Amino acid sequence: MILYPAIDLKDGQCVRLLHGEMDKATVFGDDPAAQAAKFEAAGCEWVHLVDLNGAFAGEPVNAAAVEAILARIKVPAQLGGGIRDMATIERWLDKGLARVILGTVAVENPTLVREAARAFPNQVAVGIDARNGRVATKGWAEETDVMVTDLARSFEDAGVAAIIYTDIMRDGAMTGPNIEATEALARAVSIPVIASGGVSSLPDLIALRDTGVIAGAISGRAIYDGALDLTAALAALKV
Repeated sequence: MILYPAIDLKDGQCVRLLHGEMDKATVFGDDPAAQAAKFEAAGCEWVHLVDLNGAFAGEPVNAAAVEAILARIKVPAQLGGGIRDMATIERWLDKGLARVILGTVAVENPTLVREAARAFPNQVAVGIDARNGRVATKGWAEETDVMVTDLARSFEDAGVAAIIYTDIMRDGAMTGPNIEATEALARAVSIPVIASGGVSSLPDLIALRDTGVIAGAISGRAIYDGALDLTAALAALKV
């Protein structure tokens, strides 16, 4: 299982939100590229990036910060937030991003996801953000009637690289991930599932790993707070 340390970008800074609410942001640093370099130096195999402003705006907002990160690190990075058309997908992949994450458009324009996955094999992931089992879009501001498993299954034959499943109510709350729901989703589809939201301790990571079906885990606040020791976490996942 791969650990993806998260860098959430708001106004060019590294932040973490509580339950996805922009007015509940904690700033952890003003040099995202330096933070990414620290993750790489610690031995992380990937870096997970989110353009929070972009998720609400529907277009990239923190592009300068993302480009600075890509210029600084050699490990692959994935990015979500505000990526809602083919031109933006192409632009990011051309700039060296390893994987784009499509969230809102997965609900509103699933054809785009399919087209992108065909055009860029292994470089397109679907971000499914949920509140009480229902998918939320537009930076989590809008809740839909779409069920998580139904949306995931609809992309079974699309060739997407991964599904990033976030339980919004766990995100940034340091209460532990929704292991049961994440494992159920991973068993319901053949697409690799990456857990996000609430991953706040080494036991959390080990519990996700021990399901045997979850491909990765994203953690942000716990790493910045020191609740999750990055060195210990990476060592545990190599076992």
